[in-house]
Amino acid sequence: MADTAYRAEGLTRTYGSGHSAVHALRGVDLDLPAGEIVVLLGPSGSGKSTLLNILGGLDRPTSGRVWFGAEELTAMSDRTLTRYRRDHLGFIFQFYNLMPSLTAEENVELVTEIARNPMTPAEALGLVGLKERAGHFPSQLSGGEQQRVAIARAVAKQPDVLLCDEPTGALDSTTGREVLGVLQALNRRLGTTVLIVTHAAATAGMADRVIRFADGAIRSVEENAAPCPAGEIEW
Repeated sequence: MADTAYRAEGLTRTYGSGHSAVHALRGVDLDLPAGEIVVLLGPSGSGKSTLLNILGGLDRPTSGRVWFGAEELTAMSDRTLTRYRRDHLGFIFQFYNLMPSLTAEENVELVTEIARNPMTPAEALGLVGLKERAGHFPSQLSGGEQQRVAIARAVAKQPDVLLCDEPTGALDSTTGREVLGVLQALNRRLGTTVLIVTHAAATAGMADRVIRFADGAIRSVEENAAPCPAGEIEW
């Protein structure tokens, strides 16, 4: 992958029309290097999740252009976007979206069956410290363990980018730090670009780059020369 993970020019996203129109993004310009942990920080409704969805090929902007490396996402067909998501991205959400009737190993296997160059489910679960829990069903796992299974599932296809939308939103502070520590370790070990959408300001301490959103626009971009270990975040 190129040294630049994403570049965006003049992104807008408007839902609805007329007096009821909601302007979720208002002219966003962005340049994100590959291999970083980037935290998109802001209150609910600030536009950060909308941006993540556009970068993830789940939504299209109303106007503007966005590139993944040298490829223009905004010029892709729906079929090509599907291939882009399959081949390059891992998604992690606030709610774990695990199949309750499948074990941890089987949940991860769902992704490895369609990936180009996947890890084995055992290897992916080992990376998140759950190899010994492979045969357990989601109902037999804690919230933090379920989120780690979701991370293993996302990482198993060895994506270039992990897109994380409020990955600790349903977790307590201790478990949240553990999950962020897993993401940080994966970034350092595999070189995966990690984008984390959150309203939790403390998360900024572990990031290489912090982008602050408000009212559909980027208010500031801060580079962090010395990110702290996730376990040291003051929640």
